Amino acid sequence: MGLRRALGLGARLGRVLLRGWLAGPPHHTAASPPASCFSAAPSARPPGLLLLRLAAARLGLRSVPLRRLPPAPRRLGLGLGLGLALLELAAAEEERRAAAACRDIQTIFLPRNKPPKETLGLVAQRGFRLEEYFIGQSIGKGCSGAVYEAAAPATPTGDRDPVPERGDGGGGASDTQGVVEAEGWKEEFPLAIKMMWNISAGSSSEGILATMSQELVPASRRALSGEFGAVARPRKCLFGKKWLKPHPNIIQVIRAFTSQVPLLPGATVDYPDVLPSTLNPSGLGHSRTLFLVMKNYPCTLRQFLLAEGRPEPPVGAVMILQLLEGVDHLVRQGVAHRDLKSDNILVDLDSGAPPPPVPQVATAMPGPGVVIDYSKADVWAVGALAYEILGPGNPFYGQGGPALDSRTYQEEELPPLPTPAAPEVKELVARLLQRSPAKRPPARVAANVLHLSLWGEAALGQAGGLPLPQLLPWLLQESAAALMTDRLGGTRRVESRLKRGFLASLDYEDLCEAVALLRSWRGAARPAPQ
Repeated sequence: MGLRRALGLGARLGRVLLRGWLAGPPHHTAASPPASCFSAAPSARPPGLLLLRLAAARLGLRSVPLRRLPPAPRRLGLGLGLGLALLELAAAEEERRAAAACRDIQTIFLPRNKPPKETLGLVAQRGFRLEEYFIGQSIGKGCSGAVYEAAAPATPTGDRDPVPERGDGGGGASDTQGVVEAEGWKEEFPLAIKMMWNISAGSSSEGILATMSQELVPASRRALSGEFGAVARPRKCLFGKKWLKPHPNIIQVIRAFTSQVPLLPGATVDYPDVLPSTLNPSGLGHSRTLFLVMKNYPCTLRQFLLAEGRPEPPVGAVMILQLLEGVDHLVRQGVAHRDLKSDNILVDLDSGAPPPPVPQVATAMPGPGVVIDYSKADVWAVGALAYEILGPGNPFYGQGGPALDSRTYQEEELPPLPTPAAPEVKELVARLLQRSPAKRPPARVAANVLHLSLWGEAALGQAGGLPLPQLLPWLLQESAAALMTDRLGGTRRVESRLKRGFLASLDYEDLCEAVALLRSWRGAARPAPQ
């Protein structure tokens, strides 16, 4: 509704109401009905009384006797006030419609925002025994376990001829406990198996599962349907751990089981101290442990950056966006990762140096009533990773300059990002690395900023962004396009998946905050008119 039309309607409505008001109440000759006749229902009010009160409150007329005002200012004031009240009601109605549309879009896309189902060579009711896998070479190791490449054969290992034993690469005797080791399968290992190191959980399956239940947070429901099928459903009550819903940007454990610890390649060199005494007389580990099966990704983020170099700014923004989408999913599920770094992104590895502690964690002083808020710790880690993706390197690792101390650094000490990066990306990274968690945007808002920056330019317009209700046609267009494009190849497939994730997490208030941030950043970057 235009301003001129609203003021005209307000003036006409004000004149009608004033005529009725100045004329006074009608004279009744009949006796008034008793009060009991109206005790069950409220008295009727004139249709425009709400607008009249809004106008009077806006213009401060409650403290001034309305009948003492001159007629002309009275009509002008009420007309202006009623016009503004009509504008406010129209804007509130548009916001209500936009919020309802966001909820409807979220309802449609929430069930669709799931990772694609990949069998990876596994079939139902299979893959719950270590003997069913071909085990390849080591991928890496961390502080809690070692990861090996693996494959699930099409036929049970019992139907195959035994494979001759071979050394473990460290001079020790091979004892694979029935595990088939395969050579020449480098391109045929779609799975990765993580063998946890069992020092204190005992050798019973129940004790191992209870002690290492934190590792099962990203496990699918089917992952526990084999050995632990009886406890798969009530596991939240049994172990007190959350079950993380699947998400395209979160690695999912597809099989979990316990088994005897085998002597895998490189075990006596890489981790001899955690082997059981049956494999190493001086080992401290137990003979049975937990094994986790997941998808085998080609490389870690760090390996990718070392091999491919710095990506182009739009590609780097998409990579940061995927990290934020994953962090937002964790926050919504009440989970904090607390170990985000380039060495353990895409592949579940913990090798290398520990990630720098976020400021509110590194500077926290223990004491009664002290609680550390981790809800915005992972977005800080994403901000640090953005420097590795876009360059010049993680400032808290000393990459590209002196290392900053996460406990004492100041925001102005952060090095500038390369010039090709978009201005809003630079501003967003600076916000993510604010020392105070209250000044950091939530992961959802940060992800919305990148979504709008990458694919919402047509909706935002050139003047710093259109009013939010005008984004509704763009949201509907994006929804229709996402419903029509289920599978696209290459980069476009990633883009389509990210758009579905954006629509599945659509929230009116978060979108408002993201639009406001983009407006303020673009307004500050726009040169002043001469």
